[in-house]
Amino acid sequence: MIKKDKITIIAEAGVNHNGDINLALKLVDIAAKSKADYIKFQTYSTDELVQKKLGLARYQKNNTKKNYSQYEMLKKFELSVSDHLKIIKRCKKKKIKFLSSPFDLKSIDLLRKLKMDLFKIPSGEITNIPYLRKIGSLKKRVLLSTGMSNTKEIKIAIQTLLTSGTKKKNITVLHCSSDYPAKNNNLNLLSIPFLKKKFNINVGYSDHSLGLDASLTAVALGAKVIEKHFTINNKLYGPDHKASLNSTQLFKLVKRIRNVESSLGNYLKKPSSAELKNLKFVRKFIVAKKKIKKGERFSEKNLTTKRALIGIPASKWDFIIGKKAKKDFIDNENIKN
Repeated sequence: MIKKDKITIIAEAGVNHNGDINLALKLVDIAAKSKADYIKFQTYSTDELVQKKLGLARYQKNNTKKNYSQYEMLKKFELSVSDHLKIIKRCKKKKIKFLSSPFDLKSIDLLRKLKMDLFKIPSGEITNIPYLRKIGSLKKRVLLSTGMSNTKEIKIAIQTLLTSGTKKKNITVLHCSSDYPAKNNNLNLLSIPFLKKKFNINVGYSDHSLGLDASLTAVALGAKVIEKHFTINNKLYGPDHKASLNSTQLFKLVKRIRNVESSLGNYLKKPSSAELKNLKFVRKFIVAKKKIKKGERFSEKNLTTKRALIGIPASKWDFIIGKKAKKDFIDNENIKN
């Protein structure tokens, strides 16, 4: 469950298990140790997802150094129902929540039967109306990834989820740049506060850039969900390993997100309790710059401001200037009039 007062951190395993259940279980262990809230995989039936002759995307070719079809590549990484059950069992044992993105209608049904409490819609499905309607009809919490989309498409997707039964408060829109790895000049992180204001909705960030900077910036910009790929080894074969954090980086990311989170506070500008303890030692009061006789008018020539514990605050300067002294003051004496 996504909590309003806490950043939800999703450690994205994706297909970085390479179709090996033992590797998938090791990824669960790493994610749990990092103290992420969720570990996320990808659930699909290759036959339902893609036509057999469709080629690889540019980043898939670059990262795998292969030139076969998407079907051939995805088939290698497909998780069976049995694999899902083993992963969920491991998640429960390690006390980390299980999450997986369904990429077809049958996979939505599978994850529903597995009692998943949160559904992540991949960027590629944002214009898939029957898919969106099926997700919306589940009335679950939803993460809507928006890579490769524009505001019109996002609006239609949100509306489709709403009319299908999902409540707006249960939708979080994830800004995303769908390239692996995504370059800094293509991240457009200012879309995060824009999306929040445009749709008056919860926002997050699905980060495909290298390093930690973008995710930490996203938190500062208002993202309440951070999703980040990780792997056991960046040199392994597969489309996403090169754009993923290693385990050490994942641990650092979670810790630094929590540090940034604790520093955000709220929108109300007022002194903190720690500041209030220092305030009386640094605020200035009105004091005599020299001897002042009773009846003499206060002016910039005979008054100044200094740090003191008592007296008239410097903020009252304009109310004091021009008034007559009611008593004699010695040099450096606090003004009390």
